[in-house]
Amino acid sequence: MAQYEVTARNFSESSENRMHSDDIAQKFGFKGALVPGVAVYGHLTHPLVERFGETWLANSVSDLRLLKPAYDGDRLILSLSESDDQQTVQCHNADGELLATLISSSPDELPTPEPKATFEQPPKSNGRIEIEWDQIEINQPFNEWQVTVDQATNQTYASQVADDLSTYTDGLVHPHFLLSSANKALMEEYVMPTWIHVGSETRHRLPVKVKDTLTVRSVPLERWQKKGHEFIRLYVSYWRGDELTTDILHTAIYKIAS
Repeated sequence: MAQYEVTARNFSESSENRMHSDDIAQKFGFKGALVPGVAVYGHLTHPLVERFGETWLANSVSDLRLLKPAYDGDRLILSLSESDDQQTVQCHNADGELLATLISSSPDELPTPEPKATFEQPPKSNGRIEIEWDQIEINQPFNEWQVTVDQATNQTYASQVADDLSTYTDGLVHPHFLLSSANKALMEEYVMPTWIHVGSETRHRLPVKVKDTLTVRSVPLERWQKKGHEFIRLYVSYWRGDELTTDILHTAIYKIAS
């Protein structure tokens, strides 16, 4: 079993999401500010890209489960195991607590894209509103937006998760950036003062390259309640022209039980 160690960093103290601040996170019972889940994901991808290279970024499905929070300064131990056609990366802290898992495979055929997010949508005129149960319109696409990743931005995202693989200096976009853009899709639509990313299923269909211009399209698929929390699942798709490069099922607690 291959292992990789790294130190977790909270680089989102100034984020609108105050769960990345000590005072607010402690009010919800955590010992301090939460390291972003997208950063934990960035760490989890390192063993897979080190093992499979560009192939993993071009054809894979991975299921991220964020089980317990990582805190700034935590020593993370990531272990990769393989069985048949599946790979599992686990993330433990120095106390041996399992914080997150990433289960990955490279199937012959990837899941069918969500049709509601495959077509251009007319822009909605309303601005951002604070997220509430009644404000979430299931199956109503969000406004699309575009982003072009330059090498400096790509390097920032790689550096935030201490990833020095040559894959990202050679022109491929770090998956940490792509999952962070799924967070942005939520925050482009809603004001979200306190929320927690809990999981994502990511389908890499084509490698995304530095200087690619991507159109990001999103649609909320589900909302539900559990143990006093309110959840949302968002489908996010990334288009390079008419090519679908990546799509993500992104799940978050948008209202934390008091």
